[in-house]
Amino acid sequence: MNDSTTPLCNPLLRLDNQLCFSVYALSRLITKAYQPLLDALGVTYPQYLVMMLLWEHESLTVKELGEKLLLDSGTLTPLLKRMEQRGWLSRRRATHDERSVVVTLLPAGRALEQQAQEIPTKIGTCLDMTREQINELRQQLNPIIGQLTK
Repeated sequence: MNDSTTPLCNPLLRLDNQLCFSVYALSRLITKAYQPLLDALGVTYPQYLVMMLLWEHESLTVKELGEKLLLDSGTLTPLLKRMEQRGWLSRRRATHDERSVVVTLLPAGRALEQQAQEIPTKIGTCLDMTREQINELRQQLNPIIGQLTK
């Protein structure tokens, strides 16, 4: 039996003291907030991430996409294949190195960018955060991501 002065477990092991759970819960909830916006575009969250990189760079190798998204090629390849079938991008072997696959944005993929323009603003509204607050939070998280990907 536990009296009210004796803790049931080590406070370090309490769920509400865990950074991992806070980050996990936040990730799931933010992804959930994106869902209706992405459904309207007909894209999944991972597809949206790929599209953002292609809107920015036009063309990247599968390896570069994987490095930027922290995804391995086994996860990325089926995702890219489905996106290629939708006509959003093309995948071609690089002429300088046949081991490398280059992913290039197609016009149908570029057209999605116009439809996605309002997503960041809508997410900021959903989170009740200004663009500056979101940038500040991201700047706090990026060094942690960098440390863990070393």
